[in-house]
Amino acid sequence: MSVLWAVLLLVALQRLAELVYARRNTRRLLAEGASEVGAAHYPLLVGLHALWLLALAILVPPDATPNWLLLAAFLGLQALRVWILLSLGRYWTTRIITLPQAPLVRRGPYRFLRHPNYLVVAGEILILPLAFGAWEIALGFSLANALLLAHRIRLENAALAPRRVVS
Repeated sequence: MSVLWAVLLLVALQRLAELVYARRNTRRLLAEGASEVGAAHYPLLVGLHALWLLALAILVPPDATPNWLLLAAFLGLQALRVWILLSLGRYWTTRIITLPQAPLVRRGPYRFLRHPNYLVVAGEILILPLAFGAWEIALGFSLANALLLAHRIRLENAALAPRRVVS
């Protein structure tokens, strides 16, 4: 198996595991009285990530020589992703779910940034294609991701604003 295919398989398995974890957290939070904001854009976000992996699988030659430094940077982003998941714990979802009575998480990377996960995702979408010389994929998907995230961050900030005043 090529390095590219091994990395893509690992990323796909990671994303699937995250979706399972997120779905479990989402169901529990909704049962506790949480609500979802901006559900209409969610399929676009999932589609973007799926198409990004598919573009890498189809357009990058399987025998492409990886840039090991960029792959190491991508691995570093995975460590940050784990830190984010551990920091949010039961509140981590892939949707915008807000539980009005819950305090905002202010530990881990959330001590420094409001949306560290979005920085990690932006870095992943940029760095992984570059690690295999696919700058076109990096550029195109980074631009599409930036547009979606700009919308999503506006929605999320509006949903969390009342809780920021209280906490």
